[in-house]
Amino acid sequence: MFIAGKWIGKEKTIDVLNPQDHSVISSVPAATAEDMLFAIEEAKNGAKVAAAMPVHVRMAVLNRAAQYIEDHKEKYARTIASEGSKTIREARSEVKRCIQTLKICAEEARRINGETIPFDQSEGSEDRVGYYYRFPIGIVAAITPFNDPLNLVAHKVGPAIASGNAIIVKPATATPLSALLLAEAFEAAGLPGEILSVVTGSGHELGDPLVTHPAVRMVSFTGGLETGEAIAHKAGLKKLSMELGSNSPVIVLKDADINQAVESTVSGAFCAAGQNCIGVQRIYIEKEKFEEFQSLFVERTKRYRIGDKLKESTDMGPMINEREAVRVESWVDEALSKGARLLVGGERKGAFYSPTVLTDVPAGCTIAQQEIFGPVVLLYPVADIHSAIEQSNHVNYGLQAGIFTKNIDKAFEAIEKMNVGGLMINDSSDYRIDGMPFGGVKGSGLGREGVKFAIQEMTEPKVVSFKLAHKRTI
Repeated sequence: MFIAGKWIGKEKTIDVLNPQDHSVISSVPAATAEDMLFAIEEAKNGAKVAAAMPVHVRMAVLNRAAQYIEDHKEKYARTIASEGSKTIREARSEVKRCIQTLKICAEEARRINGETIPFDQSEGSEDRVGYYYRFPIGIVAAITPFNDPLNLVAHKVGPAIASGNAIIVKPATATPLSALLLAEAFEAAGLPGEILSVVTGSGHELGDPLVTHPAVRMVSFTGGLETGEAIAHKAGLKKLSMELGSNSPVIVLKDADINQAVESTVSGAFCAAGQNCIGVQRIYIEKEKFEEFQSLFVERTKRYRIGDKLKESTDMGPMINEREAVRVESWVDEALSKGARLLVGGERKGAFYSPTVLTDVPAGCTIAQQEIFGPVVLLYPVADIHSAIEQSNHVNYGLQAGIFTKNIDKAFEAIEKMNVGGLMINDSSDYRIDGMPFGGVKGSGLGREGVKFAIQEMTEPKVVSFKLAHKRTI
């Protein structure tokens, strides 16, 4: 593991497994709470070093790290595909996005601006002038998930470095290698060692020391709602940024381009084996087009190619482990037992779960209310856009959504009334670029990621006021 610029091993290790065949890819240290406390102590000095780094130096480091990944991109892609669920094509796309993320971070580092303040707007303050600027908060704790093991780490590490903070990453136990490769890139880029640590091990062992420590001034967490709530209760008085998943809806109106909607939502439902926080889970189709949409959607789903992640022709690999596939299977079985109809899929073999399409799913089923985080999508006919919006909002999540329509008035009705952090018009919910604000409402989390917006979260404004020797008068 990587602690304050040094590569550290431990006698006790954790095997990193390929979910496709359970083969051991590598092993990483099983860090202890004492290791995490040591990383925090080192980060205290790292925060001072980071804050003192001139902006042009931060920019140069970020750009060199991006170039290092570019120069070794196939190594990064194969690591992502081996330790996680992504196919090699999906992994290459993630590497490309990571490079873009770090380059955006370098650009945004130069834009951490303040403003002048007209103090004379307040009577009696005519003799004052001043401004505010933004300063780094200190130490950021980053807890990252398995589904985007490189780029989601970059979305925390890059903005932290750009804004002059130290950061400690606790990567997902299932996929720590990609995070360690990111640390390798920053080491090669010349980042001062104390600024970054990547500590591997069990969340049960490392989580509490990291999130509760008073020196840690912000916790940036991407993961499940239950864990996010637990962190919020434990963290104490510090900043929290949380992306906690979703149960993303997409609306397809009768005037939509049905073929475009089908292609987009099939991809949005099943990429990365459905393990995607903005993946399509519920689709509401106006009843006049429901049968056509359903037929085309099922036909396209049947053509989805499942198999070896490293084969160029594969569309979908396994889920992250067999336990998760069994959970998805149980949720589907529950829905079927309550009257849902299986249109295609519903088959499990080890960690592989076939792309699955359900309809007639009762509203009270777990799969209708919670985040499935697997390759399952639910189709519903609706009378009109009003019904579609009402049903879309009827869950405790609100990350992103999509709507397909050629009617701008109906698009704006959805924009106004859908309770989400982002609405994609004529795209599925599964659309994101790394420069946009990303986050949700309700159980989907707190705060916003996306480089510029993460930097805002990782800095604080400081007001400066000068009292002058004379007052300005008319």
